[in-house]
Amino acid sequence: MSTTADPLAALGALPGVAESVESVRKAVDRVYGHRIMRRRSNAVTSEAALRAARGSAALSGAGWALEEVRRRTDFGTDDEARVMGAALRLTAEAGQLLSIWRQSPLRVLARLHLVAAASDESRVGRPRQAGEAVDEPLIELPLPDAREVSGRLDGLADLIIAGSSAPALVTAAVVHGELLALRPFTSHNGLVARAAERIVLIGSGLDPKAVCPAEVGHAEQGRAEYLAALEGYVSGTPEGMAAWIAHCGRAVEFGARESTAVCEALQRGAA
Repeated sequence: MSTTADPLAALGALPGVAESVESVRKAVDRVYGHRIMRRRSNAVTSEAALRAARGSAALSGAGWALEEVRRRTDFGTDDEARVMGAALRLTAEAGQLLSIWRQSPLRVLARLHLVAAASDESRVGRPRQAGEAVDEPLIELPLPDAREVSGRLDGLADLIIAGSSAPALVTAAVVHGELLALRPFTSHNGLVARAAERIVLIGSGLDPKAVCPAEVGHAEQGRAEYLAALEGYVSGTPEGMAAWIAHCGRAVEFGARESTAVCEALQRGAA
């Protein structure tokens, strides 16, 4: 990452990033301009949240059909059900943490992990310590040690608190990518990273009604492409960083497209 005074803004200047930002803005504007959003935006937001949780859970190994997510009420019976339950809780919780994020992002991340884990174990809700294992089997990248995790988390928090002139997409992509690269908690890092991305996109004003769920788009692009893009972020090269930001941009666009379809269905009276 750049060492300039505003490293996030420097990433926004990478080749191709401005085009991704503009494409995302157009996609978001199309959803917000739909006539249904003037009358039934709450319904669109609720549906987007459900689909966001489903998408995030799919990337963590719980590939359920949408109707299965609607139907189920017990999310503690097996590993996939617990992942889905965690994703649903995080999606609901993210909207409650917007006002805290800019002042205390590490506190928010701790809260997200507590919500995801739904446990009172001592290792829950804090960054992992030296020697603690990480349960994140779907991400096989090298794991930074606890000291590096602590330093980089502090650096990420400093960037968020200081603010940036970078587009919201860039900030959201960096938060998401950094948390996946670090895997700072002993479990549920993917779910937490995607919830944090959600907080940035909503809190920045890019998607204030939470109707463009990036989680949907990440899942739609597939786990293989998601992990390949993440490798680009971890490489730290300009090309790799730009590719990750573009991937996150496409995810938001796919989420916007999904909610546009929801708007059309509501308009026809079919949803």
